[in-house]
Amino acid sequence: MAGHEFPEPADRRQVADSAVDPLAADDARHSCDPAFRHGVVVGFDGSTSSERALAYAIGMARRSGSGLIIVHVANRLPTTVWAGCEPPVFVDVPDHRTEVLGLELACADHLSEVPWILVERGGDICHELEEVGREYAADAIVVGSTHGIVGRIFGSVAGRLARRAQRPVVVIP
Repeated sequence: MAGHEFPEPADRRQVADSAVDPLAADDARHSCDPAFRHGVVVGFDGSTSSERALAYAIGMARRSGSGLIIVHVANRLPTTVWAGCEPPVFVDVPDHRTEVLGLELACADHLSEVPWILVERGGDICHELEEVGREYAADAIVVGSTHGIVGRIFGSVAGRLARRAQRPVVVIP
């Protein structure tokens, strides 16, 4: 998880930084801030569709009086290990985008309307969004729609998430 301390407003929370303390990241993954339980999870990567999803999620959180859990799923590349019959290994690729997104979000005026946290995960986007939703007992997961040929070939994140999620999924075009 990547985190930043946001001194103003007082309702923003600090998130553990796994680069400094790996045990803090493990503890944070298994326990969550009770202030954000039953909040709204939103997938955010800085794209136009994720910005629209974030705007919608802010409105949802404000109307329901809950917190906003912004999730950025960092890059993880699968690499096959050909030594014997070992399972595939995932290699973490350094992703400084989460830090940049955190700074951009900290400066965003529209986020001052709701308490929020930024959670960084690595792995499959659908799995990680659902996992964060489960950990926080989220009321909904909001994602932007996927456009382009990649979504048509591999299936969109929104479509895969809607099929497997255990909570409502809102897809913003």
